[in-house]
Amino acid sequence: MKCPFCGFLEDKVVDSRESKDGDSIRRRRECLECARRFTSYERIDEIPYMVVKKDGKRANFERNKIMSGLLRACEKRPISSIQLEAIVDEVEKTVQESPDRELATSEVGKIIMKRLKELDKVAYVRFASVYLEFEDVSEFMTELKYLVRSRDKEVEKKSKKKN
Repeated sequence: MKCPFCGFLEDKVVDSRESKDGDSIRRRRECLECARRFTSYERIDEIPYMVVKKDGKRANFERNKIMSGLLRACEKRPISSIQLEAIVDEVEKTVQESPDRELATSEVGKIIMKRLKELDKVAYVRFASVYLEFEDVSEFMTELKYLVRSRDKEVEKKSKKKN
């Protein structure tokens, strides 16, 4: 903690007490440079993490909503719950690390789609059909053709490496 008197960054805690209502801790500190004492308060960070929806509205970030979407996309697919948890953890970490404590749902969707594409193409297409709001079969087919082309390119690269 930075000393308010001299700006030194090291101190020692000389006394620590919980507040009467239990929502904060009061700490008396002594600067190791100037030896002056000061008080700091420690509170739980209660600012919620937010997502910004397509219409601009903000909503609380909810892990369970992401997990339920993933479970629907991965139904009857060989993807473990551990793999799904890892995706949700990655999304949550990204939201927590964003400077504004919020992330656009479009970014959340991109993270999920990228990971699903690596794990299982069928789950990816299922998720993409909802996330990208396919309106008809032609949009669905366009995405499938893109997947086939990208798979063919990967196979081609692997065969060139072997030769």
